[in-house]
Amino acid sequence: MGETQEDGESARPRTDRIDRSVAQSQLFTSAGVLILAVMASFVSPSAFYDPFFVAGIGLVAVVTVLALQVRWASLPSRWVVVLPLLDIIALAGMREGAPILQVGLFLTFPVIWMSRHFGLWGAVSSVSMSTALIWVTTFVRGDAVEASGIPSLVLLPLALSFIATTTFVTVRRTNGQRNLLRQQATIIEAALDSARRQERLLDGVLNAVTFGVLSFDRPGSITMMNDSLRESLREFGGAEGDYKHAVVYQEDRITPHAQNTRPLARAFAGQEFENMVIWIGDLGSKRAALSVTARRFSAPDGTADGGVVVMRDVTAELEAIKARDDLVASVSHELRTPLTSTLGYLELVLDDDELDEGTRSMVDVALRNSKRLLTIVNDVLRAASDADTQLPMTITDCDIAGIIDEAVNDLRDVASRRGITIAANLPVTAITLADPLRIRQVIDNLMTNAIKYNRPDGTIEVLMTVDDRHIAVSVTDTGLGISDEEAAKLFERFYRTESAKQSSALGAGLGLNITKDIMVRHGGDLRLESTQGVGSTFTITLPSMGSGSAVTTVAGVGSATVTTTTTTTTTTTTAG
Repeated sequence: MGETQEDGESARPRTDRIDRSVAQSQLFTSAGVLILAVMASFVSPSAFYDPFFVAGIGLVAVVTVLALQVRWASLPSRWVVVLPLLDIIALAGMREGAPILQVGLFLTFPVIWMSRHFGLWGAVSSVSMSTALIWVTTFVRGDAVEASGIPSLVLLPLALSFIATTTFVTVRRTNGQRNLLRQQATIIEAALDSARRQERLLDGVLNAVTFGVLSFDRPGSITMMNDSLRESLREFGGAEGDYKHAVVYQEDRITPHAQNTRPLARAFAGQEFENMVIWIGDLGSKRAALSVTARRFSAPDGTADGGVVVMRDVTAELEAIKARDDLVASVSHELRTPLTSTLGYLELVLDDDELDEGTRSMVDVALRNSKRLLTIVNDVLRAASDADTQLPMTITDCDIAGIIDEAVNDLRDVASRRGITIAANLPVTAITLADPLRIRQVIDNLMTNAIKYNRPDGTIEVLMTVDDRHIAVSVTDTGLGISDEEAAKLFERFYRTESAKQSSALGAGLGLNITKDIMVRHGGDLRLESTQGVGSTFTITLPSMGSGSAVTTVAGVGSATVTTTTTTTTTTTTAG
């Protein structure tokens, strides 16, 4: 297979590096020999008549030419060792030809070269060869060795040994550090590649979502902004590079947000919040509602380290809620007009003195239920238009047991048509201060739910207990039950459980919200206990006459302070 272009490009730097290293290593020796030659011309000109000295200079010159001209990278690496070995031979000869010049010191260059590039065997070989040549050339001529020259025969090889050992250890340590750095670099590069992949993945995910995301660091500089937020800024007049909307209104759509109360300003200040609704866009132009959530990041020491802001477009949701409220209000208005007329005619019928008692009794029931229906319609209208408006109440002494007994009797026919049996265990009387109409509304709503969401041929049990402090009424059904997650939202306006939505029973999700409000206004409470697959239990609580009195503000045309006593009523159902 031929060498690819990429392989060729990576091989050329390596080739150049090997050739350059060989040339540099030889040039140190060549430069030293050149200096020696210059010194010899002044100090010992006779050295140039010595064949060993001249041959050594010539051999170094030849080695230098070889180092510069030969492409050593194309040869086996062991061939390079020829050059320092030839240098050692040349320097040993020059030392013998001109002892006065101390040429032997320059043996350190080839010794260092071999110790650095060829490891332990290079160090041993270079020192051994240098020592052998020093001793051999000294004794070859047969001249007597003076006592003063003996130390040089020992100290020079010893010095070369120390230099070779130091070079070998240093190179080995350097190579170890280089390998460690190379491994660390590999790990860092892998981590960097992984971080880049994660960043690309995160960018892809954040740019795929339909809500705006913006993150910032500790000083408040923007670190990331996704495409959805950029599109929103462009759509509502933002300039290139902007990261916040120029016009921001509060949830009422009219009041502008001050700069320090805007979501981004609060987030930059280190605040955390959830589902803060703002409106963007000028009045009279295209507008959008954003639900903004902010979370801050924390450094390892717990200090703030920037944060993230998420903006979700909830315009369609808010418009749908408004349309729903408008529909409920419209329907309630339409119902109230014919009901008012019906009440008027029923009252006129009751004013007729010639009306027989049986007919009068039936008309009286129709009038009473029509009044209750009108009250319920008004409550629905109020709940749909203004959740903060309190229900009007008229507090008086009333018999809770009688109210519940009447409600049970009125609903028996409705329950029997579904095969549902109602069992009631009530005391003879249970007198307390309350609004009879509102208590009847509470009981009707809870029992109606128990009927609507019960199983066919199921049962409803109504139980009432009275003591010195409380009146308690429980209503237990055999419905499907309610999950804990749904139970937590059951008393919210317009909320209906999934089972309620899937059933044929109609409802707007206002009944239990109104029921809860009535009980709270009486100083009582409404609670739920439910087991899925078994049934549900609602519980309303009010103090009895013997437990003291509570002060309640009654809303209506005006406000009045009345004394009420609390009753406890418990109802079980799977209502939505």
